[in-house]
Amino acid sequence: MLDHLIKGATVVDGTGAPARVADIGIRDGRVVLDGVRADTPARTTEDAHGLVLAPGFVDPHTHYDAQLFWDPFATPSMNHGVTTVAGGNCGFTLAPLHPDRPEDADYTRRMMSKVEGMALKALEDGVDWTWSSFGEYLDALEGRIAVNAGFMVGHCALRRYVMGPQAIGGQATPAQLDRMIALLHDAMDAGAWGLSTTQSSTHSDGDGAPVASRHASPAELIALSRAVGEHEGTQIEAILAGCLDQFSDDEIDLFVDMTAAAGRPLNWNVLTIDAAVPERVPRQLLASERARKSGGRIVALTMPILTPMNMSLGTFCALNLIPGWGEILSLPVPERIAKLRDPAVRAEMLLRADSKEAGVFRRLAHFGRYVIGDTYSRENEGLTGRVVSDIAAERGQDPFQCLVEICANDDLRTVLWPMPTDNDPASWALRRETWEHEDVMLGGSDAGAHLDRMCGAPYTTRFLGDCLRGRKLLPLEQAVRMLTDDPARLFGLRERGRVAEGFHADLVLFDPERIDAGPATLVHDLPGDSPRLDSRAIGVVSVRVNGVETIRDDQVTGAIPGKVLRSGRDTRTVSTR
Repeated sequence: MLDHLIKGATVVDGTGAPARVADIGIRDGRVVLDGVRADTPARTTEDAHGLVLAPGFVDPHTHYDAQLFWDPFATPSMNHGVTTVAGGNCGFTLAPLHPDRPEDADYTRRMMSKVEGMALKALEDGVDWTWSSFGEYLDALEGRIAVNAGFMVGHCALRRYVMGPQAIGGQATPAQLDRMIALLHDAMDAGAWGLSTTQSSTHSDGDGAPVASRHASPAELIALSRAVGEHEGTQIEAILAGCLDQFSDDEIDLFVDMTAAAGRPLNWNVLTIDAAVPERVPRQLLASERARKSGGRIVALTMPILTPMNMSLGTFCALNLIPGWGEILSLPVPERIAKLRDPAVRAEMLLRADSKEAGVFRRLAHFGRYVIGDTYSRENEGLTGRVVSDIAAERGQDPFQCLVEICANDDLRTVLWPMPTDNDPASWALRRETWEHEDVMLGGSDAGAHLDRMCGAPYTTRFLGDCLRGRKLLPLEQAVRMLTDDPARLFGLRERGRVAEGFHADLVLFDPERIDAGPATLVHDLPGDSPRLDSRAIGVVSVRVNGVETIRDDQVTGAIPGKVLRSGRDTRTVSTR
C-alpha cells in the first residue's frame, strides 16, 4: 500500500533525461517507481495529467537561520518549490554564542540586522536565543521546520566566541586559533556543513565596524579550511571583496589555497553577468580553473533572473555600499538632505559611483533609469510608476538632482526601483553560455535576508516560466536539473535532488502553462509588524517535503516534515582530490 499515488504526471526527474509520463508512488517519505501503476493501492491519490512533477528545488544560498524560528515554512521559498535550503552563509550564524557573555547575542542581532537586512525587532521577538553551541542551535530547529535545512558555521561567530570584542580589529593568537578550530570541529561533529566566511568590504557590524572575519589573516582562513577537510560531507562558502566585480590576484590565491587545503568544494556568491563588462566572467572563473589544477574546486553561484531591488535614500540599502556614499547616507535626515542638495556633494558622489572601486555598484548610479515607487507628500502626487529621466526632462534637471528633490519632499521615504542595465539580449546570451560552465551553479537568492529591499526567493518559478514561455534559453529538463540535482550533488546530499527509486520524496508539482512568480509586494507579517517583500507563486499545485504535502495551490498546509540536514549523516563527501 502506497501512502500517496500521483497518476499520469509528466516527470522531469532532475537528471536532465527527457520528460516522461509516469505514475509515481510515495511510501514512508520515499519515492516508489518500481511496479507502480495507476491502479496501485494507495491511501490517497491525485490526477496529475498535464502537470510536471520535478524534484524539490535546492536553494544553495539563503539566510533562513533566524526566520525559521518564526516561520518554519521558509516563505516564500517553499511556495516556489524549494524543499531544501542551505543557510549559515557569508560568515554569519546565530551560533555558537559564549555562555558567559549574554551580550554576544545582542551583538549578533545587531550585526545580522545591519549586514543582512533582518528586522531587529523580529530578531529580538521571534528567536529565543537559548543555545550556546552550534549543535544546540541545530537541535532548537529539529522537528519544527517544514523545509529541509543545512547550515554552515559562520567564521564571525567562531571569532566572537573565542576572542570576544577583540575579534574586531585583532589577530588571533596561536592559542585562540586552536580554540576556533576546536569549535569548528565541534560544530561539524554536530552536523554543520562546514565553514562560511567573508572578507567583503561591504560587510560591517551593527557598530559600523568591519565584521570579525574581515580581520582574519590568510593563515587563519587556511587553517580553518584544513579542519573542514577532516569531516565527512563538508564544504566551504566564502565571500571576498572581488566577488562583487573582479578578483585580485591575491584573492584568487586565497580561494585556491582554501579549497586545496580542505579538499572540499568552495562556493562563492554572486557572479554578475553583464555583456557591457565582458572581461568579468573569464576573470572570475580563472579562480575555478586554477583550483582544479591545485586539487580544489571553486563554484560560482549566479542568479538566472534579474532580482528587482527597492532603494531608498532614507534607509540602509545597496546605495550605502557605493564608496563614499555611506558616510553621507548615514547622516541624520535633515543633514543628509542638505548634503544631497549640494551640487558639489552630488558631483563627488557621482564621481565615486563611476569609479572602478565601486565595482558592480556602478550600475546603481544610472538615476535616470529609476522608477518612482511609493511616495508620501502632496508635492509627489502622480509620480508613482514614472521614470526619473522623464520627470527630469520636464523639470530641466539632471536625473540625480531630480531624484534627490523628489526624495527630499518625502523626507527621504520615497521608494525607488532601479531598472536593470543588463537586461539586453547580449547579456542574456552571455548568461546562457556561462550557465554551461562546469563550475557555475544557479543560486544566490539571499532568501531570508534583505527582506524589505529585495525578494530573490522566487527565482525558481520565474526562471522556469522564462524557460517555458519567455526567452526559452534552456529546455525544461536542463533547467530543472540546474535547480535540483546540480546543487544536491555539490553539497553531497544523500538521496535528494532527483525523482528516483528510494530517494526522499521532496517533490514539486506544477502547471507548465502557468508556472511563474508574482510581483514583489511589501507585507507586514514579521514579528513586531516589521515589513518584508513577498511574492506569490503562480502555477505551483503542490510541494512535498519528505513525502508530506506542505504547499497546495500556494497555500501552506501547516505540516512541518522538514529535517535538519547534518553533515556526514545527510551529506556525503564531495572530494576535490
